[in-house]
Amino acid sequence: MKTVRLLTATMLAMAALTACSDEPDDDGNAVPSSWIRQQYGGSGPGYTDPSDRVSAVGDEIHGHTASVDRVADGDMVFLRYRDDIVAISPFLQGSRIEIDDYRTGHHRWKSRIGNVWPNPESDAFRGGGPGSGK
Repeated sequence: MKTVRLLTATMLAMAALTACSDEPDDDGNAVPSSWIRQQYGGSGPGYTDPSDRVSAVGDEIHGHTASVDRVADGDMVFLRYRDDIVAISPFLQGSRIEIDDYRTGHHRWKSRIGNVWPNPESDAFRGGGPGSGK
């Protein structure tokens, strides 16, 4: 009888942990990377849309999952999500989409996004993830 109780308790605990870890991020601030991967073809370090212009691709991605902020700089569009930056640039007749974690993207694209978004190296930056800003 003890074995059955122990097995039942273990299975219930595992089910609870699995349910918590598999919950989708529904706060609207997570980059839709799996959707981007499905919508756009892979090409080197990113994904491509063979025919849509940069602004249209930015609208499509933002329309699927709203970004926290958007910056247009010259021929590029940047979408800021909680933990990531999506950079959209011209590529042949269409666009290239690249996803970087926030810190890497901010360093990579700093000359384009300037001081519009928080610097991840500053004391004011709170980052993303559970419990951020607390």
